[in-house]
Amino acid sequence: MTTPLVDGFGRVQSDLRISVTDRCNLRCTYCMPEDGLPWIDRAEVLSFEEIERVVSLMAQRLGLRSVRLTGGEPTVRHDLHELVRRLAAVEGPAGRLDLAMTTNGVTLGRDAKRLRAAGLQRINISLDTLRPERFVAMTRRDELDRVLDGIDAAVAAGFEPVKVNAVVQSGVNDDELVELARFGRQRGVEMRFIEFMPLDADGRWERGDVVAKQQIVERIAAHFPVRALERTHAPADRFEYLDGAGSFGVIASVTEAFCGSCDRLRLSSEGTLRNCLYALEEYDLRAALRADADDDELSEIITRCVAHKWAGHAIGQVHFIRPFRSMSQLGG
Repeated sequence: MTTPLVDGFGRVQSDLRISVTDRCNLRCTYCMPEDGLPWIDRAEVLSFEEIERVVSLMAQRLGLRSVRLTGGEPTVRHDLHELVRRLAAVEGPAGRLDLAMTTNGVTLGRDAKRLRAAGLQRINISLDTLRPERFVAMTRRDELDRVLDGIDAAVAAGFEPVKVNAVVQSGVNDDELVELARFGRQRGVEMRFIEFMPLDADGRWERGDVVAKQQIVERIAAHFPVRALERTHAPADRFEYLDGAGSFGVIASVTEAFCGSCDRLRLSSEGTLRNCLYALEEYDLRAALRADADDDELSEIITRCVAHKWAGHAIGQVHFIRPFRSMSQLGG
């Protein structure tokens, strides 16, 4: 019997974001310090078997419908395709899970076909700039060509649609909105423009750094006329080009937060469960797993986590408190 995970505000939690590693091969300025962070000891990171058990339990007993693999950078986890194969085989009452991944794309030239063959269904690739010097400044690595090759490899491997995420920062890369939109149109990928959130490792985020959804859409529409598509349960507002050259989305997580319909939980690489990116509490599943907890005990921890989910993240309000982890430790 499946008992859906419903929080105190009536939201059904059916999506799990799993950070498979805290490590990354880039050092994006809004995500990780230039010198990196102290890595979690590999023995403390959840094994594939432990991840599979949590996902199977949640799918079969708690109504889980979708999983997204994140990091750090998920592709630096050795044999990631094996985890994909395991999770692709998990079934709940509604059938197999929707299985996706967010990646920086650096290794996709090598990995895309293998991940697709293992059962990965959807993919999002991060690309904040098309300018080589700016890419180095933003990521502290010279890997733009490999990311572009990775996007092409994902398209060739049959992922449909390939979505490309760009975090938009005022005075940093907002002058490339039209260039990035044109890139998406030409490559046949769907750009996703994301408002800059206060999860930077250096803690320097300010409200003035945010380029609001309305500004993003207006700038793009001035060059490529668009119409708004009907809003779905997904976090992005989507817009279709009137000339038929595809679409793009905007995730307005700051100016038009979608907390009221949020269905996400997050599992960190070391096995703590969070009910929000900005949550201040974590629930330790790893300790329970390694103490041979049964399914009822694990379900109780997960249900308790959901019960304590806030109404919203409170960004911009006087009582907002930044989380103690950076984005690289939480997963996107």
